[in-house]
Formats: sequence, structure tokens, C-alpha cells
Amino acid sequence: MATALGRNKDKLQEAKATEFIWEAKSPDGKRVLKGEMSAASANVVRASLRRQGLVPTVVRKVPKPLFGEKGVKEAQIVVMVRQLSTMINAGVPLVQSFELLISATSQPGMKKLLKGILKHLNEGESLSQSLAHYPRYFDRLFVSLVQAGEQGGILDTILLRLADYREKSLALSKKVKSAMFYPAAIISVMIVVVVILMIFVIPVFANLFKSFGATLPLLTQIVINISNWMKGHWYIVVLLPIAAVWAFIYVYKRNYRFKTVVDRYSLKIPVLGDILLKGAVARFNRTLATMQAAGVPIMEALETLSRVSGNAIIEKSILDARDDVAKGGRITTKLKEDGIFPLMATQMLAIGEETGAIETMASKVADFYENEVNEAVNRLSTLMEPAIMVVLGIIVGTLVIAMYMPIFKMGAVVTHGG
Repeated sequence: MATALGRNKDKLQEAKATEFIWEAKSPDGKRVLKGEMSAASANVVRASLRRQGLVPTVVRKVPKPLFGEKGVKEAQIVVMVRQLSTMINAGVPLVQSFELLISATSQPGMKKLLKGILKHLNEGESLSQSLAHYPRYFDRLFVSLVQAGEQGGILDTILLRLADYREKSLALSKKVKSAMFYPAAIISVMIVVVVILMIFVIPVFANLFKSFGATLPLLTQIVINISNWMKGHWYIVVLLPIAAVWAFIYVYKRNYRFKTVVDRYSLKIPVLGDILLKGAVARFNRTLATMQAAGVPIMEALETLSRVSGNAIIEKSILDARDDVAKGGRITTKLKEDGIFPLMATQMLAIGEETGAIETMASKVADFYENEVNEAVNRLSTLMEPAIMVVLGIIVGTLVIAMYMPIFKMGAVVTHGG
């Protein structure tokens, strides 16, 4: 029991550890040494320095960035993995490799991550075990493949493949996100423009028309009525869309049934649904090829593949395929029956299964659909621009006509009277 309490105390101290910057004089007092140390308090740092024969002069906490600590970007992880692969291939020991990586980086978030991994390595853990402590940056797939590389003695090769895989996945993810972000950004700007016109511009005309005391055309009166309502209920106009988006994201993440419905209909959206499906197919095949190259068993691979799809409907299809494989079937049999994956993708995978070249065929399918996503995103951008301009032109044009109709009417009366 005492041992268990001791372990809990150590864990508590580790959880409360803080990064400190220290300066100390050498035992002879001639040199000033500097460094960083993770400890529970400044006194612990001073005590540790004294045990090393140093005389601490300055010990202070590492200052936090003004806007919070920046995370580690995916591109930085890719570069780190490539560098690590090169050093391991050159025969540099793992601990020394991470020490070199730490000294070479200036990004605080990345430096902290590398120091954390190095700490676990120094405690006797393997690389895969050390990486598993940081699931935010190294998912189960990454850790499993690193473990396979350690066991097979091909860690440098596996790391290089992982770097290629994550680099291509990152490029694909950016394309899919841009396809979703572009129309959303354009529509948002359009809504903001219309709201500004209705709340700030239309009331100026309304006051002008009110001073005339004349009967306004129906269209003008409708626009002014809407403007008055929006001006009097601006908090609803501003807060309701924000609350709706927040509620949608909240329910989507926590309610599987709602997520399933949204994911099903998202695949049916013209153009955008096609991009989402092709992106998921490319991601599935790229991951499958990477796991097959590392020798990961197909059942474990399919379990992981269901989680990287990003769509509940596709995830269910892959899990059904896994159950079919467990009964002695093939991956593509269930995928064909569900009809979610494109026919070409399932046919090429089926050929790969028959010839024992799943890795090769999956890689070719991934390349094909990644190119398809690139072309689809370019087409979407080309189609969206004129469509949005037409819609914006109709809305703004209607507002302009509504505001100028009374002016034209008064002009006609003045001319007729003259």
C-alpha cells in the first residue's frame, strides 16, 4: 500500500511539474551556466543544481506566450519524422537523435513535445511507448506502425513511410477543408454585407422617405419593415447564427444518430458530397497501403481504417467489411454490397486481393482519388464564384431598386407637374 501511495505521489508531482529557466555558477565561480528544468517548484530546481555542485543564481518559470502556447503543426511533425528516420538510418542512437532534434528546433511547442518524448525514452520506454503518451500528435495508427518497425528492425523505413503518408494525408485534408471553407466563407461575407445594408444603410433612406410623407411602393415598404425589425432585434440577427452553429457542432460530436444523418446527407450534396466521398476513399486506401507495407494484420488494419474515414456511414461500411473478413470473406465483398465506395475503387481493391498486391493497388487507388479531389476542388471554386456573384447581385440589386423606386416615383410626379 505504501508503494502504491508513493507511486501516486510521484504521479501527482509529475502532473504539477513546471518548466523553469535557471542560471548557476560553476563550483569555481568562473563560469555561468544556463539551462531549463522541469520540476514541482523553484526550490526543487535549486536543490537539484546544488547536488550537481552548482551555485544557482537565477531560477524562474518559463514565461507563457501572450496568446497561449502554440500547438505543434502537422507539417512540423512530418519534418521531425523525416529527420528522425535519416538519423536512425545513419546509426545515430535514438536518445541522441532526439537531443539533436531539440537543439535544432526553436518552436516552443515542438521543443516541449520533443523533450517529453526524450524524458520517456530516458526512463527506459521504447519509441512507440513514448509516442503513445501524446495521442494528440501520434494516433493509434502511427504508434502501431512504429511498434511494428521496432519489432522488425526497420524503424527508419517505417518512419519514412509514415512521413510520406502524413504528408499526403495533410495535403488531402487541406484540399477537402478548402472545398468546405470556400463556399462557407463567401456565403458568410454575403450575409454580413446584407446585414450591414439592412441595419445601417436602409434606415437612412427610410428616414428620408418618412420626411416626404408619401405612400411608399410595396417592395420599398417590405424592405424597410425588415430593416426595422433587424435593427430592433440585432442581437437575434447576430447571436442566433452563432448559437445555431455551436449547437450543430455540439450535437454532431455527441449524438451518433444525428451524426449519421448529417454524414449520410453530406455525401449527397452536389459537388461537395463528391469531394467528401473521394477524400474518404483516398484516405482509406492510403492508410491501407501504409499498414499493409508495415505488415499490420488486416483485421487490425480495418479497425483503424474505420476511424480515419471521418464519416459515420463509411465507418459502418468498413466495420461491416471487417466482420465479413473475420468470417473468411474479402474486404471488397461488403464494400460492393453497401454501394458507398465508388465501383472503380472496389474493383481495383478486389484485383489486389486476388493477386496478393493489396498494398500496390490501394496505393494506386489513393493516387487516383487524390487527383480527383484536386480537380473537384478546382471545379468547385470555378462554379462557386459566378453563382455567388449572381445571388449577391440579385439581393443587393433588389435592395437598390427598392430604395430608388420612391425617388423615381417622385421624379416622375415632379416632371409631370412641370
